[in-house]
Amino acid sequence: MSLVLEPNIPEPDVVFARLSQLFSGLDDDACVRLNAKLLLILINHIGDQKILLEAFEKVTKSAET
Repeated sequence: MSLVLEPNIPEPDVVFARLSQLFSGLDDDACVRLNAKLLLILINHIGDQKILLEAFEKVTKSAET
């Protein structure tokens, strides 16, 4: 299995709206904490080290450009 980069969510607008609601009204520190918690939950759910390392590499490269 490799990292999926194509759209893979049936209703992405619904998910994005809910994600936006999660952060609504939070100060910067609370946003950082919420983001970290969400990231750790999703990393645990994925559970595939190869996929996670591939994703880390992808975001590292995109941050450099």
